[in-house]
Amino acid sequence: GTYHTAVTATSNEIKVSPMQGFMQKGLNQKGQPTFGLTVNWSFSDSITVFTGQCFVDEDGKEVLKTMWLLRSHVENIKNDWKATRVGINVFTRLQLQE
Repeated sequence: GTYHTAVTATSNEIKVSPMQGFMQKGLNQKGQPTFGLTVNWSFSDSITVFTGQCFVDEDGKEVLKTMWLLRSHVENIKNDWKATRVGINVFTRLQLQE
C-alpha cells in the first residue's frame, strides 16, 4: 500500500511513500488483530516500522494503537545515537463527507 503523512522533520516536499504490512489474526484475538507495517519514506533517507493492534471501542469505532521506530541515515557510527526515534500514534478511520 501507500502512506501519506502530514508530519516530517525534513524540509523536503512530502510525498506518498510505499508501505508494506502484515496482520496476525489468531484464534484468541477475537477480531482485534495485531499488525506490523514498514514505511519507506520517498522524500527522506529514513524508514519507519509500526507495530500495534486494531481495537473496536465501545461506540463501535476502529482504533489502531501503534508504537513506531523511525531510523534516519547518519554519516558514521559516531552519530548512531541520534539515528533512531521512538513514538506512539493512534489512528482512526476518517468519515468522508458526501
